[in-house]
This record gives sequence, structure tokens and C-alpha cells, in this order.
Amino acid sequence: MKSFLFLTVCLQIIVLSLVLSCQAAGQTQFQLRSVQADFIQEKHLKILARPIVSTGTFTFQAPQSLRWEYKTSIHSVLLMHNGRVKKFIEKDGRLVEDRGMSMDSMQVVLGQIGSWLDGRFSDNDMFSVLRADERTVLLTAKDHALAALISKIELKLAEQKGLLDRVTIYEGPDSYTSMTFTNAVLNREIPVSVFTEQ
Repeated sequence: MKSFLFLTVCLQIIVLSLVLSCQAAGQTQFQLRSVQADFIQEKHLKILARPIVSTGTFTFQAPQSLRWEYKTSIHSVLLMHNGRVKKFIEKDGRLVEDRGMSMDSMQVVLGQIGSWLDGRFSDNDMFSVLRADERTVLLTAKDHALAALISKIELKLAEQKGLLDRVTIYEGPDSYTSMTFTNAVLNREIPVSVFTEQ
């Protein structure tokens, strides 16, 4: 379960970073300073009769502060601020910092975020980018090792600039994760404590 949570968090970070840089690259008049939203995540696997459903919130503030919090089914929080990353998982009714080996891997993933947020979206080493239509962006893994984890990502952009309606991450022929975003708020001032305190 721990590796599933780690992979899921890494996928969300990748997707959020790509989405933000995609929005920024195509809209020079729009400056994204922050975004907050709720999400519902559904994990679909062939072996499951019903998807695993999780809910949560995320908060991003430029240049690289992030809070990604699962409220259900397992309460966990990922904090990223000033180049530092912390992950907390609920144990016995309270959030406890996860200091496992997965944080090293997460640092590698987060190392890619800088270039994406600088607007260098389509020239990244990880994904080929195709704009299927005005509101659909398809990302295809370039590397075979990455393609074994993420074969394709479909982004459905919202009508309002800087927002996203849905992300679908295809992890294989019979496995995908979809995230639907609601209640989004753009460019609100966010206290630093949101990214530093669990």
C-alpha cells in the first residue's frame, strides 16, 4: 500500500507540474500565481469490481510550493516548499512523517518540475505532447521504463484559463487513474504555513 501511495503522489506531482506549465506556455497574458481545488480520484484496475475512490485537496503557489492532501481513503499530506519535500501519513489518528526510501525517488521526480514550471513543457525528456483539440492535451511517455508505469496522460483543460477539469493517467491496458477537479480558486494569497505545517 505504501508503494501505491508513493506512486500515486508522484503521478499527481508530475501531472500538476505539466498542467501548470502547459497552461503557462500557451497563455502569455495569463499569470498563474496560485491555484487551489478539491479533487476526486478513482483508481480503476481490472481485478477490482469497483474503483478505489479517494478525495482530497491541492494547493499550489508559484514558483514551487505545493500541498497535496488526501482526506480519504487514507489521510496523507505531501508538502513541498523551498526545495524541501515532506510526506505525512496518518497512523493511529495522527499524521506522522514518512521518512522512507521513497523520498529519494520523489526528489528525482521533483527535480524535473523546475523546467516544466519555467514553461519548457514540450521539450521535456519524459513526455511527447499532442494537442488533440482546444481543451485536450495528450502526453505520451518517451522512455520505455516510464511507459511501463504511465503509458499516456490525458488532460482536459477547463474553459477558464489556468484551471483543469480532469486528468486521466493510463498505467496499462487495464489500469487507469482519473482525477476530477472542482471548486477551483485562482490567484488567491496563500499563507506559507499551508506548505510547511501538516
